[in-house]
Amino acid sequence: MDGFPILSAMMLVPMAGAIACLVSSARTARQIALVATLIDFALGMLLWNQYQPGGAQWQFTENAAIFDGFSWKLGIDGIALMLIALTTFLMPICIGASWKSVEKRVGEYMAAFLMMEVLIIGVFTAQDLFLFYIFFEAGLIPMYLIIGVWGGANRIYASYKFFLYTLLGSVLMLIAMMWMANVAGTTDIPTLMEYNFAPQAQTWLWLAFFASFAVKVPMWPVHTWLPDAHVQAPTAGSVLLAGVLLKMGGYGFIRFSLPMFPEASAQFAWLIFVLSMVAVVYTSLVALVQTDMKKLIAYSSVAHMAIVTVGLFAFNRQGLEGSMIVMLSHGFVSGALFLCVGIIYDRLHTREISRYGGLSINMPRYAIFFMLFTMASVGLPGTSGFVGEVLSLAGIYQVSSWVAFVSGTGVILGAAYMLYLYRRVAFGDQKNADAAAMPDLDLRELAMVAALAVPVMWMGIYPESFLAPMRADISTLEARVARAKPVGDGQFKAGQSNNQTHESHEGSH
Repeated sequence: MDGFPILSAMMLVPMAGAIACLVSSARTARQIALVATLIDFALGMLLWNQYQPGGAQWQFTENAAIFDGFSWKLGIDGIALMLIALTTFLMPICIGASWKSVEKRVGEYMAAFLMMEVLIIGVFTAQDLFLFYIFFEAGLIPMYLIIGVWGGANRIYASYKFFLYTLLGSVLMLIAMMWMANVAGTTDIPTLMEYNFAPQAQTWLWLAFFASFAVKVPMWPVHTWLPDAHVQAPTAGSVLLAGVLLKMGGYGFIRFSLPMFPEASAQFAWLIFVLSMVAVVYTSLVALVQTDMKKLIAYSSVAHMAIVTVGLFAFNRQGLEGSMIVMLSHGFVSGALFLCVGIIYDRLHTREISRYGGLSINMPRYAIFFMLFTMASVGLPGTSGFVGEVLSLAGIYQVSSWVAFVSGTGVILGAAYMLYLYRRVAFGDQKNADAAAMPDLDLRELAMVAALAVPVMWMGIYPESFLAPMRADISTLEARVARAKPVGDGQFKAGQSNNQTHESHEGSH
């Protein structure tokens, strides 16, 4: 692997595939997209195999100056590695989910997904501030097109709402980045992660980045774009949106907010806790009364991502590790749930829960996999959902028992709405003849859900294989934020550490 630019190659393969798809027939475009995503998955597994836990913090680095102040600088740590592995794993499944359901402009559709893969990998590998920003923002464009061109009846409204919400927050982030580059004299992200900004400046910088990342996660109350986007997006669009795009907000907190602005993170931890607690309870209750399957799962995503934000701002190992595992687990499980909805939607062309019932009779294989993913979403021991939620809640319990208690209600409410959904879809009487006549999973669908079942079970039974590559980087992050760590039940020593940092900042100058 020495000298081979594997990260650039992982972006070049889908980019070349996207160009080829634009000039190919529908059938050829599907084949090109599948081959390109499978090659990238193989490269992702090679990356994981060659990554050295406990080695250098930044591995597979590439650096080429483009012009003064801007360089093509790539590299990954264990946290980025896991999110890249998640992305490359889900992309072939997205292509497979679209194999029959997308019939118009197939070449452009496949090209949009391949470009999404390029830009997502760019976000997780960029080590230059403005290179990160370009990838982070450019990722909006293919998803905007996927929803707006191939979405449902209200696709135009949903795509505009998605685009405007996520773009407006990021304008403030760009202003903050320019100020940081000017003050620190560098756009190098690893250097900035160790730079001590003045506490007063950290407050404003943290708020500017928060405006962008909170929308991406999404946090309450800026979450309203997500249910609309999910309902209107094609199945593969929902899989990618829930599986990977939401993780870009969590990644932003880990890569920027916590290490670059630790005092401000401690200062605003109460805000994160309050918004996350409201999100867990409110969106879970909203999910409980949904009649549309996609909307129910979309609201559950907001509740699960709230557990991520709570764990991140616990400032301890359990919270940070738990948040990462919840993000990975949610990527697999929510993607699988949206795929399950898409499978029956392709047969009956409705997402109304009341139109189904008794599917375990005529679709037993489907019912078994749907049950597995439902249980993983609930957090059943032995599945991926359990590991992350237990670690996150254990981390936050060390900070505040009340925040842990309120966040823990999400597990109970999650069981309520997910089991209620499963009972109405898979069990009961078969009231509708068309639903009773639906065939069970074919080989293509079986391959997709079985592939997703593997990491859900693997992570639940042996989470160490996912935690090991990230452990050194989480320790580094924990050490970085230690000076602003909670000292009591919800009490942070932010004021004390602000003074210390200000002194060290003045000393360094």
